[in-house]
Amino acid sequence: MAEQGPDWQEAFLQAHALPPAYLDSALKWFAPVANLLVEHQNGARRPLLVAVNGSQGSGKSTLCAYLVSRFRHEHGLVALSLSLDDFYLTRAERQELAASVHPLFATRGVPGTHDMALLLKTLEAMLAGETPVIPRFDKATDDRAPAEAWEYPEAPVDIILLEGWCLGARSVDTAELAVPVNALESLEDTDGAWRDRVNQALATDFPVLYDLVDEWLMLKAPSFDCVYRWRLEQEEKLAQRRAGSGVMSAEEVGRFIQHYQRVTNHCLQQLPRRVNHLFTLDSDRKIESYLAAPGVRG
Repeated sequence: MAEQGPDWQEAFLQAHALPPAYLDSALKWFAPVANLLVEHQNGARRPLLVAVNGSQGSGKSTLCAYLVSRFRHEHGLVALSLSLDDFYLTRAERQELAASVHPLFATRGVPGTHDMALLLKTLEAMLAGETPVIPRFDKATDDRAPAEAWEYPEAPVDIILLEGWCLGARSVDTAELAVPVNALESLEDTDGAWRDRVNQALATDFPVLYDLVDEWLMLKAPSFDCVYRWRLEQEEKLAQRRAGSGVMSAEEVGRFIQHYQRVTNHCLQQLPRRVNHLFTLDSDRKIESYLAAPGVRG
């Protein structure tokens, strides 16, 4: 049973510290897409899996939280938002990769630093109508949260939203990896071993995930140049909540996002023609346009 009324919208704004203008934008741009996804779910024989791509700081998590609330209160559907971030390898596992493969794998984020087996197991169980435990990742400690902090869905879900900055990215020809895209690759991946391993992960680990996705949605940044400012704003918000614990400085953010630049650029260039729902953002993360397209799976 749908829970009607405006109260949930006000609660949503308060929970996410958002201005009222967010709802105006959401009603204009996101509510119609939510209706389309509900129609798709109504005709499905299993829960609907929606993949949400967007560069760091683009608003993926907020969008997914809004959709989860809207599905529940306006349509009476159980929805759950999952983040690719929650399926990072543990810190110890990444340190082992750093020692055995390349030092840059100590830093979470790129393909190759996720527990794809755990993600697939979790998604497949949910798509089968089960309620598996959902892992969580603690960015303050840069490690997977202890098992007692994991969560269970309240009931078998109708719609799963999976958000991640690299969702939809595909591997490229190895010749494209030869030229470094930034100082990190030039100085810390001189032989290209790290970016080659990232490319391998995209080739071997991600296609099976993409095959499960029913609908693709993208929040498209104008360019990678916006990512530094957006990611820095995220850290400032984290600092307010955590009193500075586990928060990166501006210099650390600058180095951190270089890990993401190559694959982010690939997504900005390649994904717009592949997704079902494309939202184009301006430099302030405001939506400039929406394009609905049939999409190409993954």
